[in-house]
Amino acid sequence: MSALTKAKGFKKSRSGTYLSMATTAFGAVSVLKQARKARSDNDTLRLLDAAVSAAAIATGLAILYRELKRLGDDDVLLG
Repeated sequence: MSALTKAKGFKKSRSGTYLSMATTAFGAVSVLKQARKARSDNDTLRLLDAAVSAAAIATGLAILYRELKRLGDDDVLLG
């Protein structure tokens, strides 16, 4: 198996899914900062934007978690 084939399969591996979950969760830090600033400025529109972004992050994490469960023990990079 070539290195390019392994790299393409990384996204569908357990390791790739964990990495995607970590980067998605890291985006929550930015949303949290946005929400705090919106609260301190009494900016309802920015607070609503932060809430929608937080919902998108939660949905993304749920989808990645489901994908992780589907992968089970079939890790592409281990074989």
